[in-house]
Amino acid sequence: MATKIRLQRHGRKGYAFYHIVIADSRAPRDGKFIERIGTYNPNTNPATIDLNFDKALYWLQVGAQPTDTTRNILSGEGVLLKKHLLGGVKKGAFTEPEAEKKFEAWQSAKKSVVSAEVSKLGDARRAADKAKLENEKAVNKAKAEALADKKAAAVAAKRAAEAEVAAPETTATTEETAPEAE
Repeated sequence: MATKIRLQRHGRKGYAFYHIVIADSRAPRDGKFIERIGTYNPNTNPATIDLNFDKALYWLQVGAQPTDTTRNILSGEGVLLKKHLLGGVKKGAFTEPEAEKKFEAWQSAKKSVVSAEVSKLGDARRAADKAKLENEKAVNKAKAEALADKKAAAVAAKRAAEAEVAAPETTATTEETAPEAE
């Protein structure tokens, strides 16, 4: 039986979530599988991968073939490097402690790169949020000023109308009182 390490799609339309499974190559994509070894969520930034490292390494060593995407996932998690180093130990190229030392060095370098990327994304997100807030404050201030100008114009127009109504009344009353005085 030819086994594959592949992704099994879950989640809703437009928001895929994958299980990393070991399956017969003839089985349907979302059908029967032998074992589930992890999950992959590409919707987060960076993508979230939860992988059972030991099971993935075991299945690679017994001959399971990963698909292209799962090969990239396994490579990013270090499973393929660990398999390669264990092959070097079997051939006698170096000892097991040396292989473990090389793997630990790679793993620490990988973690530092990932943590730097996450912090960079977090800083960029905070800067974008701050710029958005400042922009929103400026827009709100402009709206408030426009509203204040509109209210001031309305008040001035109302006072002018009241002054016009009051002015003819005062002239009319002065004209009426003037002929009586004669």
